[in-house]
Amino acid sequence: MARRRQHKRKPAKAAPLQSAEARIGEVGARGDGVADVDGERVFTPLTAPGDVARISYRGKRGEVETLLQPSAHRGDPVCDYFGHCGGCALQHLDAEYYRGWKRSLVVDALAREGFDESLVAPLYSCPAASRRRASFAVKRTAAGIVFGFNARRSAQIVDIDHCPVLAPALAEKLSALRALAQAAPARWRAFDLAVTLCDNGVDAVFSEGDAADDLTGPEILALTEAARDGGVTRLTVEGAPVASFAAPFVRFDNVPVPVPPGGFLQASREGEAALTDFAVRHLNGAKHVVDLFSGCGTFSLPLAKDAAVDAFDSDAPAIAALDAAARAAGLRHPVKAGTRNLFERPLRAEELKIYSAAIFDPPRAGAEAQAAELARSSVPVIVGVSCNPQSFARDAALLREGGYRLSQALPVDQFVFSPHVEIAGLFTKG
Repeated sequence: MARRRQHKRKPAKAAPLQSAEARIGEVGARGDGVADVDGERVFTPLTAPGDVARISYRGKRGEVETLLQPSAHRGDPVCDYFGHCGGCALQHLDAEYYRGWKRSLVVDALAREGFDESLVAPLYSCPAASRRRASFAVKRTAAGIVFGFNARRSAQIVDIDHCPVLAPALAEKLSALRALAQAAPARWRAFDLAVTLCDNGVDAVFSEGDAADDLTGPEILALTEAARDGGVTRLTVEGAPVASFAAPFVRFDNVPVPVPPGGFLQASREGEAALTDFAVRHLNGAKHVVDLFSGCGTFSLPLAKDAAVDAFDSDAPAIAALDAAARAAGLRHPVKAGTRNLFERPLRAEELKIYSAAIFDPPRAGAEAQAAELARSSVPVIVGVSCNPQSFARDAALLREGGYRLSQALPVDQFVFSPHVEIAGLFTKG
């Protein structure tokens, strides 16, 4: 049989670059100002509602050429790198508008599912300098390494020597972390260094693409010395241990929990405290709680003061860490931790009938399958936590279909100056 000739498709022709004078009407959900150009929405970063600017644009993406008339909603950025570094998107807004906009992300997402704005509490604001997790981009050049964050919508790295959104104890480690990156093998041309501030030091993870088994003895020695000099508690490369001077841990309700390499934690201690307080207050009185997508036990261990807790998560190292911590702590109430993929195997309504309360804190995709089973259940009270207003609203609608009432939602700004917001919500039945 003769083969048909494969005709390569020509790439789509890029829209022409145009220029216009425009007024910014609002800030979109991703943090870009929205300009009206001949009836079309053009998303223009680093602009504020009320700005009048000459913008260059191609399709729906624009850039400011000249700010002609600044908005009253503008504020002073707190960082010299703002506008170039892609780590922050909203430092140019004044505090009042910024707080209202952050709350509106939750209000609007819930409104699309038919929930009233009155359910949404005022925004809980975390300090700007509070982030305890960061992932630095690193590139090796003839002049040395470039160490920092990617520029906005670019693979280019903005070299930094300070960052005002990091927790102070992490920010003061920047020069040591740069030295650690410099100590990486010379053959690594571009790589990432993810760090987490734990209670007893910094946990550091290199991601490069080469397995740690490929490291030579001198390379391991150089990394180990740099980690020790920089106060890094543990160093891993692509998940394989390279150096460990102590097991990194965090405390949840005074219970120390060993953190697996790259393990998930809430972005800030302050945000974690606000979410935990919400959960503990509203689940008070429950005798048997199920913690779904539990991670290392952010909520399980505080809830175990007053209730037996069953915790489930697909992350086996996190579940092992929670189990070990709970056993060592000698808690008054038991914590049973089990590995389970709640996306593929959610706890069924029949399994949930033994619980007097539930809490779920899924990844950004939400807990659709698990929420559907919760909706069918008889659990009287549920707390939902999410870092995505859209998936939270979808899951809330599923619970409402099962007879649950969303009585309040708390927006928590632990991703300061970013277009992300955390939400905690209270659902009751009967």
